[in-house]
Amino acid sequence: MPRRRPPNRAHGRAVPWQPRYPNSHRSRRLSSLPCLHSGSSPRDDARQWGDECVRTDHAADAHRTTPPLWDNARWMAIALVVVGHGILPLIAESDTAYGTYLFIYSFHVPVFVTVSGYFATSGAPGTRQLMKVLTDIVLPYLVFETIWTVIRWLLGGNFWLDYATASWTLWFLVALGIWRIVLPYLVLLRYPVLISVAVSVGAGYLGTIDDTFALARTFGLLPFFLFGWKLRQWQLTGRWLALSRSAVRRWRTAAIVLFVAIAIAIMILIEPLREIRIRRFLLYDEAYRAFGYDELWAGGIRLVLIGVGMLLSVAFLALIPRRAVFFTAWGSATMYIYLLHSFLLYPLRETGILTGQRPWWVLPTVILFCVGIAAMLSQRFVRRLFRPVVEPRASWALRREPHTATGTLVLPPREPR
Repeated sequence: MPRRRPPNRAHGRAVPWQPRYPNSHRSRRLSSLPCLHSGSSPRDDARQWGDECVRTDHAADAHRTTPPLWDNARWMAIALVVVGHGILPLIAESDTAYGTYLFIYSFHVPVFVTVSGYFATSGAPGTRQLMKVLTDIVLPYLVFETIWTVIRWLLGGNFWLDYATASWTLWFLVALGIWRIVLPYLVLLRYPVLISVAVSVGAGYLGTIDDTFALARTFGLLPFFLFGWKLRQWQLTGRWLALSRSAVRRWRTAAIVLFVAIAIAIMILIEPLREIRIRRFLLYDEAYRAFGYDELWAGGIRLVLIGVGMLLSVAFLALIPRRAVFFTAWGSATMYIYLLHSFLLYPLRETGILTGQRPWWVLPTVILFCVGIAAMLSQRFVRRLFRPVVEPRASWALRREPHTATGTLVLPPREPR
């Protein structure tokens, strides 16, 4: 009778435990923002991340949570997004406001996209991952684009549904959907990050790549998404949480020095930065020639900004508290903050209240106001109230059969419930 091989062993080596249902319904979302979903189960992530997956038994159902570091990072990143949008009307007449704006935009969008890439799934998507693209990205985009169209019509504009051109902040949903779809293909390449940098720089030379389906930003910010994915391959969280306090202090000191140097450089060079229209470069939303750069070396400016953005993203993460703080729980509300804050800032943007010369205290007041908006939209009552539009349930619209009779459509089997 042949000897049976011991379980969980192959060729003398222990084999990691394989779950029977790797995508069990017990796994929960990393956060409400679709860019932060990993799309895999807790046990899948435990095998891939090692000590980066943190389990908790406080809830009735077993589920996954991330280390407080990431909840803190995504809330602080989204708060900076709100601040950047809020102070925009002030930058035309105030060098201080313009310098603050440039300082924030030098890293907050790269951080936001980097965190999105960190939690993105690069493997072959299953049925659940495919459906998440529809329910977490496509449907919210269609809902909010329709809402914005109605608002503009009520304010005297034409009623024109143009889903190919995203309204204000909705570009991110379009870009995120494209990034998540193409990531499994990009990681098949040997040097995906370097290739994405070349794509980003090269896209700036093509005037045909514009805001249609947010393609300019999709190509322009692609390196940060791949950079975030690469950080996960390096097991950034596990390495960072394992550092001693003295090592963490050294990293944070270096990060502070870097941010201070960037801030000082911006304030000293504020006039030259206005003249070269550096803000237009930081938006990644149009070709170089669209704002007066026909020279070949224009791509070099974007290349430098990409490098600075990646460096500042790491510095930003180094400064984030590693333990739970008072706003840690708010990190799960990032989708609500992102999609809803623009409605509260729209009057400030369109009415001209903040345009022209303003007293010095207006800038810090607007910053505090924007942080307050981010905090308010993080509360549970906001999520309960706006869940139907931010996280619409669409089970009625999804097919239940895993394949067609002809075999032209075959989906991976659904996870058991």
